[in-house]
Amino acid sequence: MNLEEIKSQIEANVPGCSLEIIPNASPSGQHSLLVDPEHALTVGSFLRDGASPRFDYCSNVTGVDWPLKETTAKQKTKKIVDGVEKEVEEAVKTSTGDYLEVVYHLFSLEDRQGPLVLRMRTGDRAERVHLPSLTPVWRSAEFQEREVYDLFGIVFDGHPDLRRLLMWEEFTDHPMRKDYVDPDDYEYEPTAHDEVLKRTQAHYAAQETPSGAEEAR
Repeated sequence: MNLEEIKSQIEANVPGCSLEIIPNASPSGQHSLLVDPEHALTVGSFLRDGASPRFDYCSNVTGVDWPLKETTAKQKTKKIVDGVEKEVEEAVKTSTGDYLEVVYHLFSLEDRQGPLVLRMRTGDRAERVHLPSLTPVWRSAEFQEREVYDLFGIVFDGHPDLRRLLMWEEFTDHPMRKDYVDPDDYEYEPTAHDEVLKRTQAHYAAQETPSGAEEAR
């Protein structure tokens, strides 16, 4: 399976779409294809029905959290100093991340090829977290997109039944976010052992008022 060829097929059949090959430097070399959300449904439909090979099965959907990351590196530049051109080192800051990502693993059962790794990114991690659901293309994505919504907070527009899957509806956070903070009381933890038990006891001890302590005695 040649990712460049698949990219060319999509570009020829879905005018205006934006595609980028995301390299993977790990030993697996499992490179992926980043698609813009505006064309994702059309791209998905083409991959399922018109591409060669046809990707008729979505095996896995997962989320990734990319918080804002700032790095500083020294860069040599030429500047005029006292009328003389000199090479100087300057600190250059760069920012990466500040978005959420959803990743689909697609296979062609017909041709026994895959996975084709398809990615979409949100505008940021706070307000612009909407992406189109690909459940209308691959029905197997339904529960898995719900899981990504539950744990990462990506809102899938067009999903037939978008609601929490693992956490309860009143829960307001997303436990797989990298900045998620565990609660102190662990009211949902059925078996509070070791550190969990210590934090729970400390939580309720801190909330106990002197009058409440007297009544408890």
